[in-house]
Amino acid sequence: MKHASLTLGLLALTALGGCSNEPQGAGGRPTATVGYIVATPSTVPLPATLSGRTVAYETSQVRPQVTGVIRKRYFTQGSYVRAGQPLFQIDPSLYEAAVNQARANLASARATADAASAKAERFKPLAEMEAIAKQDYTDALAEARVAKATVQQMAATLDTAKINLRFTTVPAPISGRIGRSLATVGALASASQADPLALIQRTDPIYVDMQQSAAELTSLRRKLAAGGVKPGDTTVHLKMDDGSQYELPGTVEFSEVTVDQDTGTVTLRARFPNPDGLLLPGMFVTAVFDQATDPNAILVPPTSVQRDFDGSAYVMVVDKDNKAARRKVTADRTYEDSSVVTAGLKKGDKVIVQGLNGLRQGTEVKPTPASTPQKIAPPQAAGSGKGA
Repeated sequence: MKHASLTLGLLALTALGGCSNEPQGAGGRPTATVGYIVATPSTVPLPATLSGRTVAYETSQVRPQVTGVIRKRYFTQGSYVRAGQPLFQIDPSLYEAAVNQARANLASARATADAASAKAERFKPLAEMEAIAKQDYTDALAEARVAKATVQQMAATLDTAKINLRFTTVPAPISGRIGRSLATVGALASASQADPLALIQRTDPIYVDMQQSAAELTSLRRKLAAGGVKPGDTTVHLKMDDGSQYELPGTVEFSEVTVDQDTGTVTLRARFPNPDGLLLPGMFVTAVFDQATDPNAILVPPTSVQRDFDGSAYVMVVDKDNKAARRKVTADRTYEDSSVVTAGLKKGDKVIVQGLNGLRQGTEVKPTPASTPQKIAPPQAAGSGKGA
């Protein structure tokens, strides 16, 4: 009797091992359990990466406005100068003499004008009494007016001479960093010379001129007009030639309204603070900014996006019959840690992101929200299970 009981127990254990609680698919195979996420539109920025070159905020050529020999240079080459600071001294001798001459001419003209005015005043009552010819009074009055005009001419000549004398001291037109001196002491400076005496550049703030394809800009404007995308942020970040990031952000100020005929590009200008002078005019940089935002983009894990032999992208979704379906999508860029799908998915689609290995079109699946904790039962002791 005891032997018979042991035999029945072994048979029951064998029967239990053949039972399974897994759901069965077509052909009796277990249904694959997959993890999915629900496609939800998100607002994703559309970054633009453009090459650019730094340009001084202000640039001024120091030029003489009078002719003369340079007697002194007041600045240190490569130093910071302020607007109005004297830079060069041109020999003022001739211009001082011109001022003195103009001042003397003005005094002479005033004396002549006073005499002519007094003569006209004396002739006026005599002409009224007809003691003199009226023509004599008319001539005296005209002479007084001419003398008065001559005084004004001499005064203007004196002002011009004073201005030219002031121009013998060449000041800095703007504040900024001055370069090397292009003229030495003893050289002849001329108001009509081709070369400047020096060059001043203001580099804080500093401009960055970026080049963007006219075709890309036109496409973006069409999308903005159609409402497919929205205007982005004007904040710009720079990458230096060595790959490092420039710490201070800048701001896009404007874009040109004409296209460069040689390159087919449009220039966009951004302004950056440059307190430490790290950015120098003429440097090549890379500018990155969010030119627009896409409010209808869908973010999915990069591992869920697969590629066909022709390079086209697709994802696997769960259809209404709980079967795996292949869906072609447009996913040509990433944002942070996700792939950005701009076409092929709609709101509410269940995108399979887990259990993709070996998954084929039409395979029956058991969909479960992604990353759902799986309950793993402890192994059952032999003989403690129930039969199927």
